[in-house]
Amino acid sequence: MELYYSLSVLIVLASFFAYFNVRFLKLPSTIGIMVIAMAVSIFLVVFGHVVPDTLHRISSLISQFDFTELLMGAMLNFMLFAGAIHINLKDLREQRLPIIIFSTVSVVISTFAVGTFLYYLTPFLHLNIPYMYCLLFGALISPTDPVAVLSILKEVKVRKSLETKIAGESLFNDGMAIVAFAVILNIAQDNEYTPTVFNVVWLFLREAGGGFLLGVLLGVVAATAIRKIDDYKVTVLITLAVVMGGYLIASAMHISGPLTMVFAGLIIGNFKKKSTMSAETKDYLEKFWELNDEILNAVLFLFIGFNLLMVNNINSYWLPGLTCVVVVLLARYVSIWLPTLIVPFKKKFNSSTIKILVWGGLRGGVSIALALSIDDVPYKNDIIAITYFVVVFSILVQGLSIAKIAGKLLSKK
Repeated sequence: MELYYSLSVLIVLASFFAYFNVRFLKLPSTIGIMVIAMAVSIFLVVFGHVVPDTLHRISSLISQFDFTELLMGAMLNFMLFAGAIHINLKDLREQRLPIIIFSTVSVVISTFAVGTFLYYLTPFLHLNIPYMYCLLFGALISPTDPVAVLSILKEVKVRKSLETKIAGESLFNDGMAIVAFAVILNIAQDNEYTPTVFNVVWLFLREAGGGFLLGVLLGVVAATAIRKIDDYKVTVLITLAVVMGGYLIASAMHISGPLTMVFAGLIIGNFKKKSTMSAETKDYLEKFWELNDEILNAVLFLFIGFNLLMVNNINSYWLPGLTCVVVVLLARYVSIWLPTLIVPFKKKFNSSTIKILVWGGLRGGVSIALALSIDDVPYKNDIIAITYFVVVFSILVQGLSIAKIAGKLLSKK
């Protein structure tokens, strides 16, 4: 019952914040909720004495949840499936090479660029983070967040090919990010762990390859079952079973649950477009997952806003946080620009497209969840704090400005 009460409080707060945003702020819904949650957090930190015990109660409420498990183990699966069912497989095939390169090679380049830059800057930032933990920060902050990217792309008008590149990269870079993070975390926390090429390749194949195979299998089985009926209630139940049951199977097999959901969603979503199911069933299915996506996004961004309360001495991290914002953007630019010089893409990338890909590469809850999953070490709070700064900047500044910047850059062509 305690979990029920906690979730009830979060849903009530999310609904109030969403209403206030729609009525007064008029920001994109997820960003508006996060802004209000951050404003409330700052008020509680500064004026906590005015409302006794409120700061402690909300902090206790947020700390009750294992944010890493809640996001990576539950919410992310629903949101990735909801995002994937709306992506056209044909568009994805046309952009497959840049998506594969940006979601694998670019993540590795960015991880080492961010980690190395941060390590050499730590003496000037009054931080004492070992190189392996700087690389760990690079691994958790380099992949673009699918939830943040997909929620913002709904508000942005860009070319379909560019939208597919951004969305596709954010959906698929999870596999490489998890492998990079897991390998570096093992090296950092276990002195006896020695990564070999075989270990790293096997870890990647198990996570990404396993997610692909299981996702396709679940998608085909579900699509075959849906084809034999035309009942929107049963169709929705089948898709729910794919997400919830699929995660249990992926977890038991130690493969990537998020990638499983992406491939299952792609199969079912594209079957839906070609199938003879009635317009009513399609409408219910689309609206059900759209509503699920909106509700979970609201709760997630509420969490991100309130996570400010979980960072100790946040005021002392302004310089490191803002410095890391610049470092992450520079590394993102290098990780996109370098492959465009080396890889023979069918269509060469111009400077405007590269800038949009750089600025549109948002970070979000996944980075915070990975930062919170690090074992207790003296520099864990440093990593969480600078991660929070990068994520907030990414969502607020990049998320709110990407539409205007994309419009200006594309109009110059």
